[in-house]
Amino acid sequence: MTTKNLAQTLATYPTVASEQVDTLFEKAFAQLSHKIIVLDDDPTGVQTVHGVSVYTDWSEDSIRAGFAEDNRMFFILTNSRAFTAQETTTVHTEIAERVEAISRGTNTPYLLISRGDSTLRGHYPLETLTLKETIERQGTTTMDGEILLPFFEQGGRLTVDDIHYVVQGDEMIPAGETEFAKDRTFGYQASHLGAYIEEKTAGAFTKDQTVSITLEEIRTLSINAMVSKLMSVHDFQKVVVNALTEQDVKIFSIALLRALAEGKQFLYRTAATFTKVIGNISSRPLLTAEELTDATSTRGGLIMVGSHVQKTTQQLDALRSLKDLAFIELDAHLVQDAAIFAQEVERARTVAETFVASGKTAVVYTKRERLDLGPGMEEEELKLSVRISEAVTSIVHDFAHTPRYLIAKGGITSSDIGTRGLEVKRATVAGQVAPGVPVWTTGEESRFPHLPYIIFPGNVGSVDTLKDVVEMLENHVN
Repeated sequence: MTTKNLAQTLATYPTVASEQVDTLFEKAFAQLSHKIIVLDDDPTGVQTVHGVSVYTDWSEDSIRAGFAEDNRMFFILTNSRAFTAQETTTVHTEIAERVEAISRGTNTPYLLISRGDSTLRGHYPLETLTLKETIERQGTTTMDGEILLPFFEQGGRLTVDDIHYVVQGDEMIPAGETEFAKDRTFGYQASHLGAYIEEKTAGAFTKDQTVSITLEEIRTLSINAMVSKLMSVHDFQKVVVNALTEQDVKIFSIALLRALAEGKQFLYRTAATFTKVIGNISSRPLLTAEELTDATSTRGGLIMVGSHVQKTTQQLDALRSLKDLAFIELDAHLVQDAAIFAQEVERARTVAETFVASGKTAVVYTKRERLDLGPGMEEEELKLSVRISEAVTSIVHDFAHTPRYLIAKGGITSSDIGTRGLEVKRATVAGQVAPGVPVWTTGEESRFPHLPYIIFPGNVGSVDTLKDVVEMLENHVN
């Protein structure tokens, strides 16, 4: 499959006047009475929104609190990308049962979005299939179809002619030819989303059965044609949405909202852009250092780096160009010996504590070479990776001082640090500190209340983005 030139591709399709799109969307959105619930398989799904709540458990009390909010949307952080298949099934069954019960009890309809990785990694189709089967067992709802919309502009994830691409420089690389498709746990081969669906469902849903919402339909505002396609979907048929810009997602959503108003029922497997659009959440400027940190604080920041994707390693290397940061390597390969690994974790924590207390920002990073146990050991490697993540999390949980700010690099890393290290039960999304890099403000119940917690996805940004964010925060000190 060939690459595409980004500029040439963007220039291929006609633009649409934003005022016309906004008017049509607002009219369609006014008909929506649903609570929008986003199940996030790691904390990076809030990378496009602000002013919304994130609950870090799926207890009945938390889900009920989300339904009771004035906000139309709330997130539940499942962190399911770090789960086994059985754990994923159990969690999604529990969530669907509770959501259904609360929805019926409050007479509030809902949209349930499975927010997954924009590079197609994760427990798909298990998560949405489990949600569908659990909801339908309650006997009140039948899911007509599933929307797949992995577009995420800030990360350079674009879909054209049903082929999903990852932007690298000026080129669009088919997703199946990137490092993400070689993921040890969630790997795949297909870049064409119809073929991806067929591959992941083992032929239960084929490429030929997939309904495509094309860029031609979107850019010509063929709303009625798109509505007709959505109305024809049945038996949990898959719908692939093409998009090059956020406006494309908004135009599709006009058709979707009209179909919902006609009674159609869908589940959603999408990246972060769709959540912003369907929630009608406004754009806001990037957060500044003044908004995030106290310039009078005498403590250093704390940066935890766990992700092993190539971009994270490159960003870590670029970060080394900044002066006055303390870099501390955690030898994660020692994880196979519990006692020795415990000593290594304690060493890293105490060294970092000393630096942070002295006003110097500490960067704790796991050994960059990935632990490889050989062929057929993927499940065991996943278990070891969870232990490594638990160790990284424990450094934050047991940290003796409140850092001026905290950055976690990597999806699983940031989730575990947020839920177990910081013990957050409910956080508010403050916004983004860089495109695709969200910030939580931790709640009163957390280990460090009101801490600016920067959730930095492993595969987002340029080589210099992490360095630029840290440099901005470091310069805001009296």
